[in-house]
Amino acid sequence: MKVPQLDLNAQYLTIKDELEAAILGVVRQHAYILGPAVEKFEKEIAQYIGMKHAIGVSSGSDSLLLSLMALNIGEGDEVITTPFTFFATASCVARLKARPVFADIRPDTYNIDVDCIKKAITKKTRAIIPVDLYGQAAEMEDIVALADKHGIKVIEDACQAIGAQRNGKRAGAFGWVGCFSFYPSKNLGACGEGGLIVTNDDDLAVRFRALRQHGMTVVYHHDYLGINARMHGIQGAVLSVKLKYLDRWAKGRQAVAAKYERLFAEAGLNEFLTPPVVMKGNEHIYHQYVVRAKHRDELLEHMHKATAGGTIYYPVPLHMQPCFKYLGYKQGDMPVTEQACREVLALPIYAELTDEQQRYVVDTMKEFYRK
Repeated sequence: MKVPQLDLNAQYLTIKDELEAAILGVVRQHAYILGPAVEKFEKEIAQYIGMKHAIGVSSGSDSLLLSLMALNIGEGDEVITTPFTFFATASCVARLKARPVFADIRPDTYNIDVDCIKKAITKKTRAIIPVDLYGQAAEMEDIVALADKHGIKVIEDACQAIGAQRNGKRAGAFGWVGCFSFYPSKNLGACGEGGLIVTNDDDLAVRFRALRQHGMTVVYHHDYLGINARMHGIQGAVLSVKLKYLDRWAKGRQAVAAKYERLFAEAGLNEFLTPPVVMKGNEHIYHQYVVRAKHRDELLEHMHKATAGGTIYYPVPLHMQPCFKYLGYKQGDMPVTEQACREVLALPIYAELTDEQQRYVVDTMKEFYRK
């Protein structure tokens, strides 16, 4: 049996007619860049997240970059973030000639450790970018309180956590701004690239709308030095359709996660695997279902031979990436992150994953550990 890490076609088939009708509507209007479909989605997603403004942009990476640009982050500034996340979280800092400063993670949730943030703050710190990793919010209340104490801004990277909640509040709604990605593999995925910035600040929303269009507030009048980061109309239409199903899909993923834990116990795998830990007050939406696994690399090789899915997020921590060598970090500086990179394994998870497929994944793992 072949079990893919993610099956986008399985989701597509459940909403095929709605998606195609929405796309055709944009084509018939020729509203390809921004336009009515994007405006409609922005209103819907702002209400869903519980924020006053939502600004559709071209990608999650650009949502982070634009947030830093709005803060006028640049050379001589420091931005604290996690070394255990997708590359864009730190690269957007470096692209503006600011300095990424890494703070280690918690060993249970893999999110940035608040105590490590405290130790990393200096007089040059301008912002903190915590990441709601794998679909679970970081300790956002404590991070925001710490930032407020020092007069710095929090840019919440919720690119992996659309729909997640912490103490009843949606991921992305805690910081100065919240950033989202609609890369096709995300829980709310576009038919291509897409991203979002949310804020409650009226003036800031105006600035973001200008920054995504080369800094224009009036056509061909440029108040800011912006970039081309506009959301496409087709993506807005697709995301409006999918948003209606987001919570249902999240419940499906949560059911798959719960079943993995039951199957691990039935298979006697608990001595080899550590399932995800959900922090009190959090609702995890399982963008990824990530376990710690003994003999991870050998297990993954066995799974791939059996076509049972499985991948690693992330094999190399950001502080050890060659392009960040100039920052001066060395092996051992982020011990919790480095251990996680050696042990984490993401298993197939999506709402349409069948019982048979899930059992095959676990049986394949059992075969490896019991041989």
